[in-house]
Amino acid sequence: MNKVKFAAVALAAAMALTSATAMADRDAGDAEKGKKVFNKCKACHDIRAGKKKIGPSMFGIAGRPAGTVEGFRYSEAMKSSGVTWNDDNLDKYLEKPIKFVPKTKMSFPGLNKKNDRADVIAYLKTLK
Repeated sequence: MNKVKFAAVALAAAMALTSATAMADRDAGDAEKGKKVFNKCKACHDIRAGKKKIGPSMFGIAGRPAGTVEGFRYSEAMKSSGVTWNDDNLDKYLEKPIKFVPKTKMSFPGLNKKNDRADVIAYLKTLK
């Protein structure tokens, strides 16, 4: 391979790697942006431990089994869902709650934008 072709291939590989890294970083979410998006959730959910509203507290949600906040009355569907709130499950639930857990009591239609969901998830993971 001549030097020009090698340089072109090396440049293309570097650009692809940089792009993939940027996409992976973006998928990770931005907690500060997520805090702003979470304003849509604050009417029903508190972020303080033990503070419930219409919905349960979001404090410590990351890694928690669904339907387990003490003192909150969950739907039978949520209590028996078998879901643990990891990134993937949170993403699916935040996209369309009623589709992910049919018969959930949560009436929120969901967050359409993947970036908004990733940002909210990053923010929720800071609540511990």
